Amino acid sequence: MPQIPQSYQELTVGQLSARSGAAVSALHFYESKGLISSTRTSGNQRRYSRDALRRVAFVRAAQRVGIPLATVREALAELPEERTPNREDWARLSRVWRSELDERIQQLARLRDHLTDCIGCGCLSLETCVLSNPDDVFGDRLTGSRLMPERKAADRS
Repeated sequence: MPQIPQSYQELTVGQLSARSGAAVSALHFYESKGLISSTRTSGNQRRYSRDALRRVAFVRAAQRVGIPLATVREALAELPEERTPNREDWARLSRVWRSELDERIQQLARLRDHLTDCIGCGCLSLETCVLSNPDDVFGDRLTGSRLMPERKAADRS
């Protein structure tokens, strides 16, 4: 990882990218979503304060565990202006996000457990199919893969 001299109080987008490991396009995207901010030079080039490194690390860590960027933005917005997330912030937020992640893990486990049953059945319209039709209202009355009730015999002639 390239070292940036401590005397540099502002970083170019290339320096921020090299140091954080995030692509330049990702940094521009984070900025467009309000996750990081920059100032502009007289030549209209972006400059990021050194604390952007911690913000990018915070965003990327949250992304790795599946936290949506909108949720990350809300968390960052709760911090006082210009303050970067610290260890206590991460601990507090991770407690909140843990229950959300536990719920997703349970949902994925349910999907995994029903996957072979659904594919093995062949009809893709089981009474309790969590894959193709989780709210199958016709499953109680009809069998097979139907989206509409059968027409009467007289209608078919």
